[in-house]
Amino acid sequence: MVDFYDGRTTEAPVLEPSHPLRNAFTRYGRYAASHVLSTLLISVAVASVLLYPFPFLYTSDFTNGASSLPRHVWTDAHLLDDKVTAEPDVIMRSIWIHGSYFQALKKDVLLGALELQDELLGPTINFSPRQQPDSLEIPAEATKFLTLKQRDSLHVVNGLTNQSWFFHSPLQYWSCSSDLLERDHDILATVNQRKNQPTSVNVTLRHSIVFSGKRFEDRRLVAADALVITLIHRRDSLVGSIWQERVQTLANRMAHKWKVITPQEGRPSQLYEFQFRLMSKVDAILLGSAYLLVFIYFLFSLSKLRAVKSKVGLMVTVVAQIGLAIISSFTICAILKIDLSRIPRLGYPVVIFSMSLENIFRLINAVILTPPEDSTSNRIGHAFGETATIALASVAQNLLILFGLARVVSSGVSAFCTFAAIAIVFDFFYLSTFFLTVLSVDVRRTELSDALAKASIRSHTPSHDNPPRQSWLDSMLQGKIAMSTRIAGTVVMIGFVLIAQWHFFENDSVSKAFRRLIQMTHKHNDSRSAQSSLLVEVHQARSPTSWLRLQDHETAREVINIIKPAAYSYTARVFDPYIFVLKGSDRMLSAHEPLFSPAIYDFVRHQLTPFFVTTLVVTALVRLLMNYLLWDQLSETEDINTRPNSMLRVRTLYGGHQLDVALLTASSTGHLVSVGLDRIIRVWNIKDTGRDYVLGADENSPRIPFPVLAICIEDENNWLALLTMDRVLLWNLVDLRWGPSIKVEPYRHKPEVFFFGNDDCTTIPSLILVRRDGVITELRPELGESSSYVIPEESAVASVDALAEKAFPPKIMTSTREGQVHLITQDGYDWVSSAINANPSQFMKEREFISIQALPELSFFLVIRSQTVDLVDSQTHKAIYTFKVDPILPKSLKAFHSRPRRMRCGSVALWSFTIAYLNTYTRDLVVQTYSPQNEDESLCFCDPDSLTRKTCCPWKRAKETRRIIKNPGVWLALPSGIMVGVRKKMPPKQSMNGYSHPPPSTQFNGLRNRRQIHHTVSPSQPPHDDWEAWMFSHFGGKKDTWETTPLCLDTEDDGHLFITSLGPMANAGSSSIAVGLSNVIKIITVGHERFETEDATVPGSGLLAIGSRRRKGPSSLRAKPSIPFKKCC
Repeated sequence: MVDFYDGRTTEAPVLEPSHPLRNAFTRYGRYAASHVLSTLLISVAVASVLLYPFPFLYTSDFTNGASSLPRHVWTDAHLLDDKVTAEPDVIMRSIWIHGSYFQALKKDVLLGALELQDELLGPTINFSPRQQPDSLEIPAEATKFLTLKQRDSLHVVNGLTNQSWFFHSPLQYWSCSSDLLERDHDILATVNQRKNQPTSVNVTLRHSIVFSGKRFEDRRLVAADALVITLIHRRDSLVGSIWQERVQTLANRMAHKWKVITPQEGRPSQLYEFQFRLMSKVDAILLGSAYLLVFIYFLFSLSKLRAVKSKVGLMVTVVAQIGLAIISSFTICAILKIDLSRIPRLGYPVVIFSMSLENIFRLINAVILTPPEDSTSNRIGHAFGETATIALASVAQNLLILFGLARVVSSGVSAFCTFAAIAIVFDFFYLSTFFLTVLSVDVRRTELSDALAKASIRSHTPSHDNPPRQSWLDSMLQGKIAMSTRIAGTVVMIGFVLIAQWHFFENDSVSKAFRRLIQMTHKHNDSRSAQSSLLVEVHQARSPTSWLRLQDHETAREVINIIKPAAYSYTARVFDPYIFVLKGSDRMLSAHEPLFSPAIYDFVRHQLTPFFVTTLVVTALVRLLMNYLLWDQLSETEDINTRPNSMLRVRTLYGGHQLDVALLTASSTGHLVSVGLDRIIRVWNIKDTGRDYVLGADENSPRIPFPVLAICIEDENNWLALLTMDRVLLWNLVDLRWGPSIKVEPYRHKPEVFFFGNDDCTTIPSLILVRRDGVITELRPELGESSSYVIPEESAVASVDALAEKAFPPKIMTSTREGQVHLITQDGYDWVSSAINANPSQFMKEREFISIQALPELSFFLVIRSQTVDLVDSQTHKAIYTFKVDPILPKSLKAFHSRPRRMRCGSVALWSFTIAYLNTYTRDLVVQTYSPQNEDESLCFCDPDSLTRKTCCPWKRAKETRRIIKNPGVWLALPSGIMVGVRKKMPPKQSMNGYSHPPPSTQFNGLRNRRQIHHTVSPSQPPHDDWEAWMFSHFGGKKDTWETTPLCLDTEDDGHLFITSLGPMANAGSSSIAVGLSNVIKIITVGHERFETEDATVPGSGLLAIGSRRRKGPSSLRAKPSIPFKKCC
């Protein structure tokens, strides 16, 4: 069954996911994305096989047996309608002289041909007809006999008249001299050396016009089947009349020596038109406009893509794919002996570009619309399965159209249709191999994780207060209306074919041209049958008609310059030749006509070994280059522990600790640091297959005093800080060296916050430590100094969080056990404290526990109470909104939101905001998401008492959606907003689907339970087998996604100790979390992980952001103090 989107006839039909063809393409796309290197090497090998022969199969020399490259001209030789009554520009008569089969270059044949030539034209030895103008002898009246002077006076070299004439003959290589022929001991050498010899009228004696049935080896003529002597004359030429009378007489008189085949009765002549037209200004403007439109469409479509790693790289890949398809098609056309030289070379790429771009961008957009948390291979497979069927249908449609057009258009345009058909097939092949693998690498590098969020951001783009009605074009340019290009390439293809055909028939009326198109196929068939019956007796290697069509275009240009200097074409009345076969010749087929062009056989003889070597070397070099450039991203196989269609992957870091893991932290570059109860500090490189080392194991390393109270990592300079009882130790994770250590006051209260500051004046940023007793200590390692500040309230700190934005002073918000909230801001080396009275009095409770959550991207804090959450501005110290929540388990709340952006009113705005917390009584995870009521609105962080624009949605009007997850265990939120956790498996009687549904008013909308697996726990099952990892996503407001996977595989023996509870959990990169499971560490990844130093949530990207103590850059969307934060350097 085929579904049609929106009922629009121009939209491509999409097969259902269960369709066998779509399933096959999906499996292939998944395989190609999983085996990038193998698939890429196949495409590179095929491209090498087809690109290497290209320069050996094409040439600009028309005399060496290779195919001719297209140039900037329109050329053709086609048969005109018999009903055309216009006088031809010239008349062509010829005789063909044959010896034995392909033995026309024997001396006896050449001497016999010279005898026939002199009988028809008179003596031609050392033929030089040019005479002085005052010595010309023009016959006064028609006569059957001409003197040599009269004959030469009528030659076209002495002036173009209605009686002018000239001729081509292979005997002119020897100046039409029998003596020179007799003395020539190497006929073939003479023929090849003088192939560019001009005649008296500057017409080059190319092999194509003086020989028929040629054979070449090594770009040299080695044999010919017939000698062709051609007379070209004007309508009233006396030489032409004499030729016509003498040739029949000669046929009867030479019957003892020659077997003569006269032209077929009833068809003495045919009218041909020969064209050689340079590209006009109109042609240049049309082609230039076509290229400009394709380029604009390409850039326009490219500008709409916000989720590619490198747009320049994408452009290079697209151009490379289309270039490979074009050159590969040229090679195949050369092998099949298809003449592509009749249409300008600039016409070939534009058609292929227009047809290829629609498939390319359809595939990219399909990848963007796949769930960003899914694995790369699944995303590529799903997108390719959806779009490949459309592309295949488009290919089949275009092939049928080209087949039909090729049957009715002229021969030159028909060759173009054949080329386009071959190029379309190759383009689909390279799309399915080369481009698909490059795209999968780009997806693997970027994960395209912000694509859906960007789409939602665009749908939430604020409109004007009174927006005027937009036109269709404006809406399309803004991306609100999809610009369908399914038939754009087909339209361009048909349009170009019609334009090309019009170039050859532009002098005809519309009805005449249409009638010619209808009759063209029948005429070709009739002519072929007539020719075959005419010359079957002599087994001609090439018929006269096919010989005419093979005339090179330079000859046509030279003839035009002689008879119609200002024109681009001429018409010729071509009489069928008289064929003279030397008696005693063997015309039986001694060898079959070669299947391929001579250049193919030359290539096989001389280039076969270099060809195979080059192909192998190029393939090997590409493999080495890809291994070098993408050594950390290419993977030939999927993880064996990953189920098909699963987004969750779990791997184990084991053998690093003998006792339980106590502390964990990770950097965005792939370094993971674990501290165990066995007093081992181990650094893991999870980016590079988990290689690890023990910190402090070197003999020259300083002693690390235990216990280690806290650890943190600074991402910019890769410093690891270890807080012990009496000092802070620094270790560089990249340079693998120790930094300076600094003492701290020992035996103080437990640290609540330990993080790096934002001092850009030093190589090692300062460290900030906040203890439970309210003491803030700033440590400056490079100076070996420290300073402390005591929060005014003498009470233990209950909760603390910090904002550490680069180039701005750190801000720390704390809450005490008495319910007091303080905001402490650094001013130089001093700290300034301000009391915050954020909560309204109606929510006030005596000695209520308050916790703090920082929102670094917004410069806001969340002040969390038991049943309310205040959103507090860190600059104005005001709460702009209070969220009502279920009873919150202390310190369980986490918040994440879409990327902020600035509204026209100056306020920061979001399109979604989520808080997640544990219910105090049920221990269920409650997920509350806030979004605007209308799609054209945004959640604004402005003062609720101030006036707002229509596009700003106040928080009190925000739409709230609640989800509840049973038994969440321990969990974290990834930067993309996906929630990942670890929990004990639920017995089947307690949970049928892994999480519960809220009441109907807050039900999941379109919940998608992708991998919901239940395991019955047997009494003998080891305790650690009870654990499972889960992920939950409601990214971009799309369908919710829920998936679980076992934390420990049945086949895995990683040396777990007895497990009663989970260890520490930390974010590791953009798509992974690390969790301690007794003495091992589990890395849980959603989709494909990439470890990069840049911030995964760039301002304005649309990615969901979560509260974090990690050092980040300043938010450019938030108004900052007028005086920048300064410190002494």
